[in-house]
Amino acid sequence: MNTIRNSGASVAARQGISESAQERLADGRSLLERTSTAERVAEIVRNAIVDGTFPPGVRLSEPEICAAIGVSRNTLREAFRHLAKDRLVTHELNRGVFVRVPTLEDVAELYRCRRIIECASVRGFNGDAGSLQPIHDSLTLATEKYEAGDWTAVGTADIHFHRAVTALAGSSRIDELMERVWAELRLVFLAMGDPQPFHAPYLARNRAIAELLDAGDVATAERMLFDYLVGAEQEISAAYEQSLATLTN
Repeated sequence: MNTIRNSGASVAARQGISESAQERLADGRSLLERTSTAERVAEIVRNAIVDGTFPPGVRLSEPEICAAIGVSRNTLREAFRHLAKDRLVTHELNRGVFVRVPTLEDVAELYRCRRIIECASVRGFNGDAGSLQPIHDSLTLATEKYEAGDWTAVGTADIHFHRAVTALAGSSRIDELMERVWAELRLVFLAMGDPQPFHAPYLARNRAIAELLDAGDVATAERMLFDYLVGAEQEISAAYEQSLATLTN
């Protein structure tokens, strides 16, 4: 008898969920809608942070942002929680929400993550020339911005280059993971002030890595990229330490 009852329950489960279960799920509909809106608002504010509209250390005014986007404070605060999880903003008690100023420890961790993932992506490159096109597109953009003297845009193009290098792994999960790294790294670059001294030498190094990949010399490309990232971390850490002294005083 128990076997028959259990079998009947299994059949019922396969036919659909109960009315009470449907009602329980329906109770969460408003949360889903609010969360979806908050995620979209978070993306809008995230883009404004990453492009420098809201630089590191600046206070984010709730009334002004709500008025500009046309959302409630509750929705914006939920969006801020998404951004805090991504380490892009920080909440200070009785002061409000600020664009986060990364620490030197953050810089070290970001570059450690980059060395692991970017070098592995190059190591696993299968020689597909088509997958190198985004790398060459980023170099074209970087050259255009370099010639125009737009060093902030050169820095953005540099991130496009490394995003394309990471994409050689062919993993959407890795790409999603690294998007958080690129966003945090943009905060570091923006906090440094004048980006020219840092970005100027790296365009040539990016080209050299691309040429090695074009030639199929993956091992040398990986070694060059590893050395490149070690050197970049040392240079940016030294420059960033000076910038932090200005931002925190």
